[in-house]
Amino acid sequence: MWLHSALLFLSMVLYASRIASGLGSSCSAPLGGGTASPSDPYWLETIQHHGTSAFNSNTSSYQVFRNVKDFGANGDGVTDDTAAINAAMSSGNRCGGGSCGSSTTYLVSSAINTYYYTQIIGDAKNPPTLLASPNFIGFAVIDSDPYIPDDNGAQWFTNQNNFFRSLRNLIIDLRQVPSSNAAIGLHWQVAQATSLVNVVVEMSTAAGTNHQGLFMENGSGGFMGDIVFNGGKIGIQVGNQQFTVRNLTINDANTAILGIWNWGFTFQGVTINNCQIGFDLTTGGTTEYTQSVGSEAIIDSVVTNTPIFVLSSTASYGRLAGSLVLNNIGLINVPTAVGVVGGATVLAGGTITIASWGQGNVYSGTGGQKTFVQGNIVSVNKPSVLLDNSGRIFGKAHPQYANYATGQFVSVKSQGAQGDGRTDDTVAIRNVINKYAGCKIIFFDAGTYYVTDTITIPAGTQIVGEAWSVVLAGGRNFEDHNNPRVVVQAGEPNSQGVLEISDIVFSTVGPAPGAILLEWNVHDPSGQQGAAGLWDTHLRLGGAVGTNMQSVQCPSGSVNTACQAAFLGIHLTPGSSAYFEGTWVWTADHDLDSSSSPQTSIFTGRGVLSESAGPVWLIGTSSEHATLYQYNLVNAQNHYIGFAQTETPYYQPMPSAPAPYSSVSTYHDPVFSGSADMAWGMYVQSSSNVILFGAGFYSFLQNYDEACLITNACQAQIFNMDTASSVAVYSLSTVGATYQLSVGQKGVVNQDDNLDGFQETLTAWSM
Repeated sequence: MWLHSALLFLSMVLYASRIASGLGSSCSAPLGGGTASPSDPYWLETIQHHGTSAFNSNTSSYQVFRNVKDFGANGDGVTDDTAAINAAMSSGNRCGGGSCGSSTTYLVSSAINTYYYTQIIGDAKNPPTLLASPNFIGFAVIDSDPYIPDDNGAQWFTNQNNFFRSLRNLIIDLRQVPSSNAAIGLHWQVAQATSLVNVVVEMSTAAGTNHQGLFMENGSGGFMGDIVFNGGKIGIQVGNQQFTVRNLTINDANTAILGIWNWGFTFQGVTINNCQIGFDLTTGGTTEYTQSVGSEAIIDSVVTNTPIFVLSSTASYGRLAGSLVLNNIGLINVPTAVGVVGGATVLAGGTITIASWGQGNVYSGTGGQKTFVQGNIVSVNKPSVLLDNSGRIFGKAHPQYANYATGQFVSVKSQGAQGDGRTDDTVAIRNVINKYAGCKIIFFDAGTYYVTDTITIPAGTQIVGEAWSVVLAGGRNFEDHNNPRVVVQAGEPNSQGVLEISDIVFSTVGPAPGAILLEWNVHDPSGQQGAAGLWDTHLRLGGAVGTNMQSVQCPSGSVNTACQAAFLGIHLTPGSSAYFEGTWVWTADHDLDSSSSPQTSIFTGRGVLSESAGPVWLIGTSSEHATLYQYNLVNAQNHYIGFAQTETPYYQPMPSAPAPYSSVSTYHDPVFSGSADMAWGMYVQSSSNVILFGAGFYSFLQNYDEACLITNACQAQIFNMDTASSVAVYSLSTVGATYQLSVGQKGVVNQDDNLDGFQETLTAWSM
């Protein structure tokens, strides 16, 4: 079954001024602020929807945009709307069940089960409420991966592959459910290319309440941000390989965050008010079979009127048993900062600021000697350009243009683009941009837009997709690896202005060994941090219908030149700045659109290359399965990166890196020889003021064989920097690499010292 997209709409900031380097031919002035009146509907409800699923067998009849009221939902808070919402979700033979409106209140009595490749979007101006009825029955109000009844724990989706989900602008209200019932707002067991944004969960504050805001027991995520949980026994209960959480608020819960296991989580900007425990962490497991919370990195957070900030289930006894990093934490009336269940206080609290504190193994320089620490650790100097006015790492919410009127948008399909995955839309897209850039928000209706040459997006442009609209590059212009060509150019070199891209997927039709999918040139204007960025925008290379790089063409173990997907994923040029949130750069290791998702051998030269002098924020990004490296920082400055996740290609060392490509000095490629024959997770050259706050660099296989994991010898080295670079490293977890960190391609931190579950965890390193 093809995994077709859908955007489910539950009908449901004033935008800053810009500097535009060039306006479209139809523009008399820049777009400016939104013109919608408070009573106007949200633009996404009223814009004409031309979206299609390009490779659906019934393209003309398959409905992408779905307003739940068109499926019979009333939204009066009295009528049970469960069946209508689930019908909107499932109609059209979608992937789910194990086979793969106006702002108001929708009463639901059982779970809303989400389907693959779905965005559920409420009215950003007036978010609607899903009100759980007093007799609510089900695992959670919204369930991203339902359990199949009477099937021994089987679920609809493989949790590590539960990609492409987005939930925005919703209030979930559990307060009509008796407080003694174990009601859950969200079951959010997801993987990459997923996001929760602008979601509020309301729960009972009664004594003994069993309500829970979010439950996540597995997965390989992921990003969530700008979310609030009020009341309940537990705000969020989380277990996942890795995740990034930004701007999380929890009020009046017994336990704000319950961590059951992970390889690494980064929490940025957490606010906890009037809870009993802030972070309750299950710790102590140091093997695969006793896995618990491996790494918790918390930055720029405030905790108020909460007796215990961090509570570990097991004492460390002077050795690594779960890594913890606290950076810039404000405590107000919090007696215990760090404690152990039934044990002594590890770090006293009060009304204090914790500048930089850690628990775990700490390193400095190239000596490779660990020091177990429960105390202050190196406090990196944070460049001011990375900080907001309050001194925190800057963050920016997903643009939703809530105050903009429908007339301030232009649809590319209304201007002649087809989006059918076959017609060459290059000229049509260029024409729309040339005509409307800077004075209208350009809306890519759902579809797959085939392009055969470079699309240039000038500074001053805002682009928004619909259910991850796809820009699919192919043809002779992208086939020459000796003369790489850019698919999408974001700004002219050294240009300045606003440039926002959200809800888009960039991809290629194979072979495309000369394609550079995204060249990022634009720099945000002075005083407008994060004005140039990507939100919920991804690169998907192969493994999907329409790419000509599926399991039939590119079976695992093959080396087919027709399966060369790209020269480079993303290139941040020296004059650029960038705010990327939740971006996934993925060369497919398996076929999403074939039964049983068989493995593939698809080849992308490089993942993300940054030469930017900054500021650059990479928030919850990942880059997987590129041949030479996943991240390469060259002469880069002023970067905040947290959490970064990588995987080495499963086929290596057959062939060894850099094959089937070669190292190109013009692009500052690493040189491979001897034992350095596998892709680097991160490679840093002549770079300064780089903060890595949470990372997971993984190498699971050698030529599709997991035997190397037994001795963590799938590759010798995975993260390297030269002696000219200054990088502060916190909460680094690795899998399968003998050396977790290297300097000058000489191993420094051996994984043997940092066994911390399935993964190995380094708490802090500095030169």
